[in-house]
Amino acid sequence: MKAKGNTTSLKMNLSNLKPAKGSVKKVKRIGRGQGSGRGGTSTRGHKGAGSRSGYKSKIGFEGGQMPLQRRVPKVGFKPINRTEYVGVNLDVLQGLVERFNLTTIDFAAIQEHGLASKNDLVKILGRGEINAKVTVTAHAFSGTAQKAIEAAGGSIVKL
Repeated sequence: MKAKGNTTSLKMNLSNLKPAKGSVKKVKRIGRGQGSGRGGTSTRGHKGAGSRSGYKSKIGFEGGQMPLQRRVPKVGFKPINRTEYVGVNLDVLQGLVERFNLTTIDFAAIQEHGLASKNDLVKILGRGEINAKVTVTAHAFSGTAQKAIEAAGGSIVKL
């Protein structure tokens, strides 16, 4: 392929490949004498721990200034023995009953429909309504959810 008005070939081959302009930068060769401009202290400054070999600062060290994680106040409290539940509301259960004609909703069914994973604890919560007579099996129930299920003629089973 030839360019108009130009006799040189624009053919690409392995002998004329080179990286894009500006993509390759020259490596800073430090510690190679005063004439290089980076001799002497080799860009490490004078004295102190940072100029020595083997120096490693601690994570969050700010040169002696009070570090951020110590300047910001502690907030809140997390109890270590708290049990975390995945909440499933009554309107979601009603949707499952209508869509799949279920008479019992147990942990396997909840897991199968993607509402919880195998290691989760499930708690049934009281948002929405349930009209179907179903047996619901879960790890925990809120008071309103329990009343609503029993009012609809269903029953609950705690795992």
